[in-house]
Amino acid sequence: MTTPSKALAGLGLELPTVATPAGAYVPALRVGSQVWTSGQLPTVDGSLVATGLVGAEVTPDAAADAARIAALNALAAAAAVAGGIDRITSVVKVVVHVASDPGFTAQPAVANGASELLGSVFGSPHVRTAVGAAVLPLNAPVEVELVVETQQVPEVPRVVPA
Repeated sequence: MTTPSKALAGLGLELPTVATPAGAYVPALRVGSQVWTSGQLPTVDGSLVATGLVGAEVTPDAAADAARIAALNALAAAAAVAGGIDRITSVVKVVVHVASDPGFTAQPAVANGASELLGSVFGSPHVRTAVGAAVLPLNAPVEVELVVETQQVPEVPRVVPA
């Protein structure tokens, strides 16, 4: 059985450093056996890979590549909270926001950049929402959020004094 870390390595990818939040929030939060991420932008080494509206300044193919990078960033945030990528058992939901020119309607094709990466790493289906937005933070073309299922972290036994 291939682990998520081996699948990533097979794609020639590594998890990046988790991005520092740009506001009063955390990159990811565990809720029971799930980890929910905040929206992650398509940054590499702290810089956006593209800016602008998809269908105007950014091509759909470049936006799909950006969605893949944003998904990798979201995966890094989830893995940091889960205790490592191999503790993530599946991706439950992906939300992809696409900064769209008013006439652009191919948000699902852009979102495929994220979905295809996650499918290659985990080999399981997920549900997804792909929505158009007038503008995203820092003029990013895409923003990706994840909900992942994780292995339960064993409870630390309580020692009761005798």
